[in-house]
Amino acid sequence: MKHIAFKTLSNPTLESLTAFDTLILPVFSDANSNPLADVFGLTPFVDSLIQAGDFSAKGNQTLVLTANATPLNKRLILIGLGENVSKLTEKSYIAAIKAVFKALETTGALAILNGLTQIDFQSASWRCYQNTLNTQQSTYEYTHVSRGKFTAKTFKLESMTFITANNDSETQKILAQGQASAIGMHLTQDLANMPSNFCTPSYLAKTAINLAETYGFEIHILEREEMIEMGMGSFMAVAQGSPTPPKMICLRYLGTDSNEAPIALVGKGVTFDTGGISLKPGASMDEMKYDMGGAATVLGTFKALGELKPKLNVVGVIPATENMPSGNAIKPGDVVTSLSGQTIEILNTDAEGRLILCDALTYTQQTYQPAKIIDMATLTGACIIALGHDISAILGNDQTLVDDLLNAGKTTYDRLWQLPLSEEYDELLKSNFADMANIGGRPAGTITAAQFLARFTKDIAWAHLDIAGTAWVSGTNKGATGRPVPTLVEYLLTQASQS
Repeated sequence: MKHIAFKTLSNPTLESLTAFDTLILPVFSDANSNPLADVFGLTPFVDSLIQAGDFSAKGNQTLVLTANATPLNKRLILIGLGENVSKLTEKSYIAAIKAVFKALETTGALAILNGLTQIDFQSASWRCYQNTLNTQQSTYEYTHVSRGKFTAKTFKLESMTFITANNDSETQKILAQGQASAIGMHLTQDLANMPSNFCTPSYLAKTAINLAETYGFEIHILEREEMIEMGMGSFMAVAQGSPTPPKMICLRYLGTDSNEAPIALVGKGVTFDTGGISLKPGASMDEMKYDMGGAATVLGTFKALGELKPKLNVVGVIPATENMPSGNAIKPGDVVTSLSGQTIEILNTDAEGRLILCDALTYTQQTYQPAKIIDMATLTGACIIALGHDISAILGNDQTLVDDLLNAGKTTYDRLWQLPLSEEYDELLKSNFADMANIGGRPAGTITAAQFLARFTKDIAWAHLDIAGTAWVSGTNKGATGRPVPTLVEYLLTQASQS
């Protein structure tokens, strides 16, 4: 993984350019909106490019000019931002950052001065964060041995310095957060992109062990026999269809007094989901290797915590298993007893995520007594129908917790949207043969899945993130996104700053 050195510079001058081989110059088509061009005496040159039709400054347009083709004798990359700053949006600004990185890949740039942070859009800290996060994240490439023979990209870029009015310790923290979040996303992406014959529950456990050894986390892993003995009948019911050993992976980060109750992160870790006896359609079933996106998010977030070392306590709990059809698999109509003692009628074995999460939620509360608990899961296709692929769903029983996560998502542009919980939806889970059924029918599928989990989190502040639509993308650019690591890191750092 390429670690870029991110820095800041205030009050740039022509003399300060000697430390860099490349200048990134943001350009609006409105000539009165380009103060940085004036600073470096480039306004006549940029105007001539626009007048000649060589550059229009439309959004995301880039123009790479070699050093001998510019007045500065420096490599110059122009990035178009449209008419003026009033027309910019968060989406278009972030797209510009990514366009710049794509242009940089075609050059031999090593040390860059980046003017995108100089634009008066949002806050200076937001601009620094987004440039750091998206530049570092753009260096991601899946290089696992399973790719076979391919030529990996060579990232020459060594340092990037942002032009910003503030060059204080708080700004440095923002850069560190953006980079650590991106590094955590890289791990999340690697795990989710990996084929399920490589990324098994045991591989997730080994990854957690490596994180613990690297950063000093406490780790504990429960095996099948122990979980059966403990009474995790719901989790073990899903796991019984596969000979691949399930794991309950538990990480603990202590950043403050060990007596302080931790924040718990619980991530669904179904390393491959066939649907079980309720078999999924064959088309696109390969994408069910991503069904451990919640688990990968927990591990990616812990990597970021290890890099940043905030002053709070966090535990991560991952129920990891395959969901396979076999002679031993659970069947529709079976009834299982969860760790909480509540019984569950299995109406659909493809609603397995909530079955493993409910025991993990109970175990987390019993073992760690957290102050609050957040679970994340690629849980329902209904969430994709409701919100598409850009925004994750959030539901919960504590509005303060939900609001804090919503705000974290707005800050990072890793957004969430709240869906409701209520008794009316809960009634859809009624069963004639158990305390509850594991599905509530087609209507409001994302909500009834959360209502199911709410029955196991009645005594604690709890939020549920359904990331089915945001954890990966399909099509020609198929792959994991690394979301929602940025939102969770922002939330945890904010909590640390308030404690």
